[in-house]
Amino acid sequence: MSNLKMSDDLREKLSGGNGSVVVIAEISANHGQDFGRAVELIEKAKQCGADAVKFQAYTPDTLTMDVHNDHFQIDHPKWGGQTLYELYKKAYTPLDWLKDLKRIADDLAITFLCTAFDKAGVDSLEDLDICAHKIASFELVDLALVEYAASTKKPLIMSTGMADICEIKESIDTARNAGVKEITLLKCVSSYPAKPEEMNLKTIPHMQELFQCPVGLSDHSLGIGASVCAVALGAVVIEKHFTLSRTIETPDSFFSIEPKELQNLVESIRIVEKALGNVYYGITDQEKKNLIFRRSLFAVNEIKEGEQFTENNVRSIRPGYGLSPKHLKNILGRIAREDIKAGTPLSWELVK
Repeated sequence: MSNLKMSDDLREKLSGGNGSVVVIAEISANHGQDFGRAVELIEKAKQCGADAVKFQAYTPDTLTMDVHNDHFQIDHPKWGGQTLYELYKKAYTPLDWLKDLKRIADDLAITFLCTAFDKAGVDSLEDLDICAHKIASFELVDLALVEYAASTKKPLIMSTGMADICEIKESIDTARNAGVKEITLLKCVSSYPAKPEEMNLKTIPHMQELFQCPVGLSDHSLGIGASVCAVALGAVVIEKHFTLSRTIETPDSFFSIEPKELQNLVESIRIVEKALGNVYYGITDQEKKNLIFRRSLFAVNEIKEGEQFTENNVRSIRPGYGLSPKHLKNILGRIAREDIKAGTPLSWELVK
């Protein structure tokens, strides 16, 4: 498995040094175009231990057209029955919120991120001095946008939902040629919600090796299991849609996690980080006190001086105060140097 990580500088910018895996609470449309709720989501994400919150900088007109022909109709169990324009009109974040939302996030010491969907969006985020730019999965193939975001020289985080190897390589090459030095890819399945059997998380270490980039997960599946698993496979970023409650209906609420789940996600990730550790064999500090529970050789019946050690009077049992069990074959048939009481751990001093 690859050990590619974010640079310490980028991780510091994204997480404040709270952990090696950066947890991003994706607010997306879950503010329901209520500024107060957007602020509450930032506050709650901070309380739950997230490293960053992320919004999206677009308007319906920058993403699509207000057209009602068949090309613009949505076929989806939750979003169907409307056009793309109508969906994005409900989901977008008013752009004049972004400055205040970033200030609030800064005051709370949680990193503010935002996805740009066009050059104007990149310019707006540059005015906010954002620490990194994010390219969404659907925009990965928009090489002009990738190039423009990369030209800022800010670190670039790119989701890869739906993309094949050639498309990912094209975007990486475009970004690197434009001057960006730090690229983080996010494994992603761009379906809402994503099915566990389509997550294919084993792709994460493969992507790391293939593209020589740190890789994380943008997780649209239900629950937190896939995200926790991804960390064990080397993910350096976890991005998860976040809502105050799924009972507050927004375009994204049905596949988003709630505060308790976000808290559980962060706590589980921190445990996994500790548990992964390093390649290590042998006894740990905590195990030392349990060495006595190993088996060792004991006299299980009284043995007289000059008597032979046999399988009837010597056994391998717990605790571990006697000779190692591997010495049993060297003990059997030899002679006791002195009287040995039952329950005595054997040592070489007792063997003639």
